[in-house]
Amino acid sequence: MHSEQQNNPLHGKTLEMILNHLLAFYGWENLSYHIDINCFKKDPSIKSSLKFLRATPWARKKVEDLFVEIHEK
Repeated sequence: MHSEQQNNPLHGKTLEMILNHLLAFYGWENLSYHIDINCFKKDPSIKSSLKFLRATPWARKKVEDLFVEIHEK
């Protein structure tokens, strides 16, 4: 199982770590451009975004996919 996770860029990363990385890379405005969800547009905060992303699998997948995409570049 260890070898399966070696090439997984999400391995060992929490959702909060991923979101903070994306924010440092894009900022809220550009992040909301790449992922069109209201928690990034209207009065965004880490806390409210994490709450939404944890409860909404499709949105979390979009965040994780964007993280993987920029991580691979």
